[in-house]
This record gives sequence, structure tokens and C-alpha cells, in this order.
Amino acid sequence: MPTQNPSRVIIITGANNGIGLAMTQSLLAMGDRVAALDLATDNLDQPSTNLLPFRCDVTCPEQIQSVVDEVLSKWGRVDILINNACLALFILFEERSIEDIRREFEVNYFGYLNMIRAVLPVMKKQGHGVVHNFSSGVGYTGIPGMTGYTSTKGAIESLTRTLALEYASQGIVFNVMHPPLTRTKSSSGLGVPPEMMADPVVVGRKLARRVGKTSPVLTPDLSNGFQLWVSYHFRVQMGKLLAMMTERAKNTVHVSGK
Repeated sequence: MPTQNPSRVIIITGANNGIGLAMTQSLLAMGDRVAALDLATDNLDQPSTNLLPFRCDVTCPEQIQSVVDEVLSKWGRVDILINNACLALFILFEERSIEDIRREFEVNYFGYLNMIRAVLPVMKKQGHGVVHNFSSGVGYTGIPGMTGYTSTKGAIESLTRTLALEYASQGIVFNVMHPPLTRTKSSSGLGVPPEMMADPVVVGRKLARRVGKTSPVLTPDLSNGFQLWVSYHFRVQMGKLLAMMTERAKNTVHVSGK
């Protein structure tokens, strides 16, 4: 029988590293019950009755459904889904294959769809639910070498706005979470010096406090919110600035021999 603990039941993907791991740990500290999904779970080996770690590939609907079924069996509901899983390939357009881009869409777009489809019947039956889809400012601005990733994030923005409209009357909220440029595996190929990127632990802790909020766009703090506003309203200029910064960073690393 499901427990009657009133704490929130949260499913988060991409939970074994970076922002996802920090969010998972922070949510557990806040008393939430967390089903943490990733391809590996070695960083999620911690004793807690409120943690269910799952090795799960978000591109596999059967694996996802098995996870959701187990969460329901254990805890009886799903209050919040955090779609954070990510694949980012840094390959110039003419050097990448269509399959490269397809792989990114399978994780960053269809992976999100797979998770949403699995929890949606539960949330509809409950009459409530929140889905946070991770996005990125580069989905607005573009950035060289990330054709697939930027395209997936642009698609996630449109998907989220559409689902928010479709399911508002059923008590289900869809919105996007926007972290700043952070020292994670997915950003390592940019060539930007680590000291110029945010600490994933700090970002994860701040975003954990935003989980469950219903604003259309969620950022870690006001400063990041302003940066995102600038990226959205001045996307061409910001895209050029980002391209210049990453190129300069790569040249600096090349010259220094690092």
C-alpha cells in the first residue's frame, strides 16, 4: 500500500550528476520524496527512505513506465516531474551527421515527451501536477557548434507553452527552468573557462527551492532572470556575443597550451 506521507512525490531525470544531483540532494533535505533517474546511479547511493534511484534511459518508454509504476506502488502519486536529462554534442554543422542531431532530439525532446506521457494520466486522475522542463538561453540565441542542442531547447520552449495551454483547465502546470551557464558535463565542450561558469551545486540548490512554482519561466535568482530576459529580447546580439566569447576562450586555451 502507498504511504500516506504528505511530502511531495517528485520524479527527476538526469539526477546522477551536476545540477540534477544537487537538486535531488536538496529536495531530499527539504523532506520531499524523490525518484531519481539516470543512466547510472553511482552518485545516488545514499541511505534514505525518501529516495528511489533508478537506472533508466529516457529514450525507452518501457523503462519509464516501469519506473512510474513502481513510484505509484511505493508512494501512490506523482506531484512533480522535472525533465533535466540532457545530451549536448559540440560538433560543427558540416562535421556532424544527421544521426548526431537525431540522438540529441531523442534525449532532449522525445525523452521529455516520453516522461510526460508516462506521468500525465496520473496527474489528470489526481487533478493536479507540475512539469518542469529544463531549457537554455541558447535556445533563443543559438551558439556555434551546438546545432542539435540549441534546436532541442527551442523545441522544448514551444512544447512547454503549448502543453501549458492545453492542460491549464485540468490543474496541470507546465513551465521551463532556465539555469545559467554551469560547470556540467553538457557544457564542457564549449571551451569556456570553468571559473566563468556557475557552480552546479549552488545552481541546483537554488532551483530546488523553485520546484513546484507555477510561473511560466523559473530561474535560480533575479540576476539569472535578468540575463535570460536580455537573451530573449536581444537574441541576435546575445548570440553574436556568446559566439565571440566562446571563440576567444578557445583561442586562449589553445595559446596557453592547456
